[in-house]
Amino acid sequence: MAFAPWIVSDALWERIEPLLPRVERRFRYPGRKRLPDRQALQGILFVLHTGIAWRHLPLELGFGGGSTCYRRLDEWQRAGVWERLHALLLAELRAAGELEWSRAVADSSHVQAKKGAPRRARARLIEPETAPSTTSWSRRAGSRSPGRSPAATATT
Repeated sequence: MAFAPWIVSDALWERIEPLLPRVERRFRYPGRKRLPDRQALQGILFVLHTGIAWRHLPLELGFGGGSTCYRRLDEWQRAGVWERLHALLLAELRAAGELEWSRAVADSSHVQAKKGAPRRARARLIEPETAPSTTSWSRRAGSRSPGRSPAATATT
């Protein structure tokens, strides 16, 4: 049987579970019972691994609906879960000596672009004037046809 990468192992779940925010169920009007976090995480991983749309997440897999998983992903993003998990896994790899920084890459998705950076100076114009437009003519407003004069069209 092939390994499904969206299935969260017990060892990984032990690392992730303490990072997740605790949501207490309301006492009065509790509403529908919340999907367990582990199932929601597996649904998120399934969608991200397969690339399907959230609305196409099969209910038969037991991960809940796509909108539920998306809301949980957004909730955890706002709570900073992914940043803390990333820092935790980096610390574990660093302690084990498994990080090779000579192969690290920083791109715009990882390095913040500062908005207050100095702007480049505008390029100077090479020519003193701009070239005449090739798409419009400077003719009188009454004449649209280049072959006929306005007087010839008025007498016919």
